[in-house]
Amino acid sequence: MIHECGQFQPLSTTLTSLLSSAAPGPKAISVTRWQTLLYNSANAKCIRTTKQLHAYTITSGLLLSPKSTHLLSLLASAYAVGGQIVVARYLFDKSPDRTFFSYKTMIRMCAEDGSSHKALKLFAEMLESGRYKPDNYTFPFVIRACGDSLLPQLGTAVHGLALVSGYGSDTFTANCLLAMYMNVGDREGAKRVFDTMGEPTIVSWNTMTSGYFRNDSAKEALMLFRKMVDSGVEADAATVVSVLPACGFLKDLELGREVHLLVEKKGLGKKVSVRNALVDMYVKCGKMDEARSVFDKIIEKDVVTWTTMIHGYSLNGDVRSALGLCQLMQFEGVKPNAVTLASLLASCANLPNLKLGKCLHGWALRQRIESDVNVETALIDLYAKCKCMRLSFKVFFKTSKTRTVPWNAILSGCIYNMLGEEAIELFREMLLEGVKPNDATFKSLLPAFAVQADMQQAMSLHSYLIRSGFILRTEIATGLVDIYCKCGNLKSGHRVFSGVPLKKRDIVLWSALIAGYGTHGHGEIALSLFYDMVQSGIRPNEVTFTSVLHACSHAGMVDDGLSLFNFIYGSFPLCLRTNHYTCMVDLLGRAGRLEEAHELIKSMPFQPSPTVWGALLGACAIHENVELGEEAAKWLFALEPENTGNYVLMGNIYAALGRWKDAENVRHRMNEVGLLKSPAHSVIEHQQ
Repeated sequence: MIHECGQFQPLSTTLTSLLSSAAPGPKAISVTRWQTLLYNSANAKCIRTTKQLHAYTITSGLLLSPKSTHLLSLLASAYAVGGQIVVARYLFDKSPDRTFFSYKTMIRMCAEDGSSHKALKLFAEMLESGRYKPDNYTFPFVIRACGDSLLPQLGTAVHGLALVSGYGSDTFTANCLLAMYMNVGDREGAKRVFDTMGEPTIVSWNTMTSGYFRNDSAKEALMLFRKMVDSGVEADAATVVSVLPACGFLKDLELGREVHLLVEKKGLGKKVSVRNALVDMYVKCGKMDEARSVFDKIIEKDVVTWTTMIHGYSLNGDVRSALGLCQLMQFEGVKPNAVTLASLLASCANLPNLKLGKCLHGWALRQRIESDVNVETALIDLYAKCKCMRLSFKVFFKTSKTRTVPWNAILSGCIYNMLGEEAIELFREMLLEGVKPNDATFKSLLPAFAVQADMQQAMSLHSYLIRSGFILRTEIATGLVDIYCKCGNLKSGHRVFSGVPLKKRDIVLWSALIAGYGTHGHGEIALSLFYDMVQSGIRPNEVTFTSVLHACSHAGMVDDGLSLFNFIYGSFPLCLRTNHYTCMVDLLGRAGRLEEAHELIKSMPFQPSPTVWGALLGACAIHENVELGEEAAKWLFALEPENTGNYVLMGNIYAALGRWKDAENVRHRMNEVGLLKSPAHSVIEHQQ
């Protein structure tokens, strides 16, 4: 028979018998007997029994005995195991004689309660006392506290102590080491521990898989999963939940389907978390039909299930299905949460649909979830995408202004609405408010500095990035390179580029510097950088090719440009896009090789765009080639009849050759369409 405390009846019976038969006084029950009862109470996690024992030790005077100074420590342990944190801490702090058991219990309680610093402090105190040495019960929770506190150096030191103490090979300790190293971002440290484990358990494999994914190493996570399967280790539900997010992130549909088959084969789909992970994977891979198939088979759907599916429809622009599912969700008795609403608001922002977004805003107010950070951020983004910055700022100013995410949203909104100066000013205000920026902040903000092209602002930003350590992130360094190039300071941009380790230089960073040199007419340097990039093992993409071809065009490097284009055509034919042909037509056109440019257009495997014909028309205007100019103009007048520039260029060609009647006809045609030439303008910045 199970007692109400959750343990077997003899403990309660023994306690009742003792309390009823024992005479009052400190000698009624021996310290040894009470110590046994307290241990049993702690193991039973029965707070009621612990309180009765505690009360008796007070009324009987047992705590006054010289031999019972450690009982307070034991009581603290019993309360700690039972989840009574406040009482446990009070008794432990009052205890004059702290036992090894109480230290271990309190360290564990603090680690599990999120009080990591307190756990580490107790561990240090225990070591300083010199009375006790940590064991395989102590190390795992101390290591966990190091990971939760993001203290890698201390974690490494504790790891060393565990090895010296002979507990480094303990499975529980090793698994905690894996989690700690992954928590602090030390993937190599985790791998070293994992590689030294004789027989990693399924917990070890799962910890490494999820850790790789959380540390931006999704490919490594999937490789490890395949290795686990090949090793004959049987996956569990935690494995599935660890590996499916990586499949979704990499859009590895093939492996995702393999995991789905594994779930069905092993019967792991009984847990809703597994089914939710499957739905999320298919959503991320863009397979909404398969996601809906899994979704419909889930009998007991929770709010995460519904929200994941709604988010999927929102991502794919299917607002009708997202709203319909939200309505069905409520009919099923599941209340949408803030994340659900944020997904719906995001779909309204992508349309954009201001009217529907305002309706959802009203619903958020009625449900009193408008202050949730996800909803606030989604509303700011919605109104910004709908070109209503007044409402976007109104929502932003109602936020607490203490969290980074709303600041990022309003900064991004300013950039979207071409409010670069306002974005920079908001960033300054953000720093004054004491809000710490993150990677997303600079992802939103850096384009504003690039548009402003203000050298003084660029240098100030560079100084801040160095002080804050953000300059060490490749994507931030890339943005700074782009800013310096836009300011015309190629030397500073190249210096930032050189400061990034070779292994961390990605295709985006290389492309930014190449584009910078190309824009400023340094074609030879741009081409040299391109070849350096290829030799370093970076595979060029269509953006890189565009930058180099553009550089060759601006520098008049016709032969180099043709060689590069032929290289792309032969080695990367699938990368060729309209802008590459535009660059080549412009390159040949500037050199006066108009017939070659025209032949290139005719050989294009797809329909030439207006930009291609525009490049040819511009070249014809320079070299006064009326025949090819008329050919290009014919296509341009059909493809973009409202572009006044095309009419003006063709008119200028006729005028240059003295064909005034034809020039007048072009102007009349422009007037018939109802077009007016936009007046030119220039801007200067006045330093006050």
